[in-house]
Amino acid sequence: MADKLRVGVIGTGYVSKNNFLPVLAQTEDIEFVGVMAKNYENAVRAAKSFGAQQAVDSIEKLVDLGLDCAFVLTPKDVHAEQVSFLLQHGVDTYCEKPMATTLRNCDEIANLAEKTGRKLMIGFNRRYAPVVTEAKKAWGDGAPDVIIAQKNRPQTEYHATLENAVHMVDLMRYFCGEAKDVKAISKYTDRDYETFTTAQIEFENGSSGILIADRSAGQWEENLEMHGNNRTVHVHMPESVTIVDNEQRHTTELTPLAMGWAKSEDRLGFSFAIRHFFDCIRNNKTPMTNPQDAYKTHELLNRILISAGLPGME
Repeated sequence: MADKLRVGVIGTGYVSKNNFLPVLAQTEDIEFVGVMAKNYENAVRAAKSFGAQQAVDSIEKLVDLGLDCAFVLTPKDVHAEQVSFLLQHGVDTYCEKPMATTLRNCDEIANLAEKTGRKLMIGFNRRYAPVVTEAKKAWGDGAPDVIIAQKNRPQTEYHATLENAVHMVDLMRYFCGEAKDVKAISKYTDRDYETFTTAQIEFENGSSGILIADRSAGQWEENLEMHGNNRTVHVHMPESVTIVDNEQRHTTELTPLAMGWAKSEDRLGFSFAIRHFFDCIRNNKTPMTNPQDAYKTHELLNRILISAGLPGME
């Protein structure tokens, strides 16, 4: 492998332009060789704005540039096809969540990564957010007795819980392990456009979790609240984490630590996830959010959806 990783990007939408392309443009130890979009003009604009060497309009042309790795930042319904193509052509791959829209495709992708020996990392970037990193340290090797995870936004969308709550479900697993039992409810007129979903989750280690995912809120908000071992941890994504014990209450705020210049790609963990991906490639490590682990998050989300009477990921 060359000193600089040869990197390609598929997708030039909001998440790509705001949270990935700016990081890649400022990363010195990579070679940003190409960006691909279905609309070639979008690829041209992104390449010009963020310093990619070439713009292309097909995944075949992108792979022909000689990639070491690629980022799949496209709509979820094409993830399975694009990730499979990259893995089969020897390209280590970072895929935005969800890994795929069905558990079957998630399983197939995970098996393909293992078969080909390529790195595959799924974009559960919240695990890499500084406030979540600090919260994780607070529990050490233990877990909270109770975790309450909320992600609320205004306006519903197609399969809103799948799109909206998957990060929170992943964080609940990150802190508490695997689920033993799930009970969920949802409100909807149309099962494809639910208003909210709530769930109570019993974990194998005895922890209990409550998920709240509402799509009629006033604004976007994302919070974690955890209690146990005479300790309370509040995470107000993406700005602050507060740790309370029987002696003190300590709050760490991200923006002042970044001298007021913290950006969304740092605050929400994208830049740290990207660096982790590159480190795993260079040093032959397994990504923390590898496909086998990510499959378990998708499987738990599917259990929540089915229990709530919503379309699942079957």
